[in-house]
Amino acid sequence: MKRLLPFMSASDGKDAGSTAANDNVSAFYFEENGGIPNNPFLPVLIYHGVFKGRTDEIEKVFQKNNWGNNWVWTIFPYHHFHSNSHEVIAVRSGHAKVQLGGPQGKIFTISEGDCVLLPAGTGHKRIESGGGFAVTGGYPGGQDYDTQMTADETLRENIRKTGMPETDPVFGKNGPLFSYWTPEPGGKAG
Repeated sequence: MKRLLPFMSASDGKDAGSTAANDNVSAFYFEENGGIPNNPFLPVLIYHGVFKGRTDEIEKVFQKNNWGNNWVWTIFPYHHFHSNSHEVIAVRSGHAKVQLGGPQGKIFTISEGDCVLLPAGTGHKRIESGGGFAVTGGYPGGQDYDTQMTADETLRENIRKTGMPETDPVFGKNGPLFSYWTPEPGGKAG
């Protein structure tokens, strides 16, 4: 993990609904490790509790903000990444420990209402879960995605070529994604 960026208020809430006020966003950069490339330019974003008490709205909010190809299930119990798409995952129910960034990455506890935005290439794995853990996933523009377990140069090139989303999956055109993810290498902190 390269660095932790400061907390940021995601209180705009225009596209996320009126209960989204005062939710926190944190950002984490990860370097390549254990065959997992991670993203060399964009941080993982965690929107803490943004859907707390309204998890039934997750898919509707994602679709409104053009993050489609939605599914409801869990997170695979092995390290994997998507080389051709960014991914958003919101916890519908329960809780889990997940490892982000590959085998030497960081372990996070996520729970109902949390939302994780994974830039293309970011490793993720469910370590353990409880309470009927289920998540909703989505992809910018509803695009298809691949599932990979080890990087090669072709997959690294796919990651570099993955474009910027047009909207934040939770907050639309004015979301925190645009403060942390910028077209320049290194994003906001670059």
